Amino acid sequence: MLDTTRMFTLCEVAKHGSITAAAAALGYTTSAVSQQIAKLEKEAGQPLLERHARGIMLTDAGRSIVKHTERILIELEAADAELAEIQGLRAGELAIGTFPTAGSSLLPLVIKEFKTHHPGIDLRVLSGRFAQLVDSLRRRETELSLLWDYEWNRIDDPLLTYHHLMNDPTLLLVSEKHRLADRESIRITELRDESWVVRADDHPVAHTLERLCQQGGFTPRTSFLAHDYGEVQAMVGVELGVSIAPRLAVLNPRPDVRSIPLATRSPQRRILVAHLTERRLSPAAQAAITLCMAAARRLEEGFADT
Repeated sequence: MLDTTRMFTLCEVAKHGSITAAAAALGYTTSAVSQQIAKLEKEAGQPLLERHARGIMLTDAGRSIVKHTERILIELEAADAELAEIQGLRAGELAIGTFPTAGSSLLPLVIKEFKTHHPGIDLRVLSGRFAQLVDSLRRRETELSLLWDYEWNRIDDPLLTYHHLMNDPTLLLVSEKHRLADRESIRITELRDESWVVRADDHPVAHTLERLCQQGGFTPRTSFLAHDYGEVQAMVGVELGVSIAPRLAVLNPRPDVRSIPLATRSPQRRILVAHLTERRLSPAAQAAITLCMAAARRLEEGFADT
């Protein structure tokens, strides 16, 4: 195996036309450069320089090594330039995981700002369920992921680091024609006799509803199992039942649906951005975390103004 440092030394000798001139350019002694060339010739198994009265010339083997060394130098310069682009957020890629309600509310704010300030970064987004998002982080398919948890089911994964972005309270959804539609808040006990539109497939909001109704001393009577919040709002709007939803899920409510705060303490989920603890974050990921925090603050300020 040829020593690359010695190959670079041979390039300098070829460039300057003599060992003495190459030594001066490199800041070495002439003897040190001669020793490096001798060792390189031993590695190559043949002479690399021919010495003449008027100086030195490269042998065929020497010219071959110089040619390949120049290619290596070009690649190294390209690598330096690419690293500078990545460090300066002018190149590279970033993969972010998200869940649907964050993907339709918080994340678009982040992406808009990110693409404005860092258009050279290739941004990819994976939307999925909680387990899929965590698995993608562990497999390094994504570098960051938006996640959520409730106080009775906190995320406790030692492999992940979390940044708390905001709290997302639970709201009651009723038809605009519902007897309580004009209320500013509603107690869960006032809904004992209602039918409920419930999220299907063992959805976390279904568990939240169970806990709420237990606090109110009753079991919810299900009228419809919905597979997304579009179905939830549609069924509530036609008075098939009432429902609950995280606030981020109903930022754009249907005109025939009212979202009303709970009078008692509302269950809140934390919205988080997570990454592998052991993974050194790219500059792009660090910038995205900052933008996530700023977007969450803007959302909460908007909620406070309404």
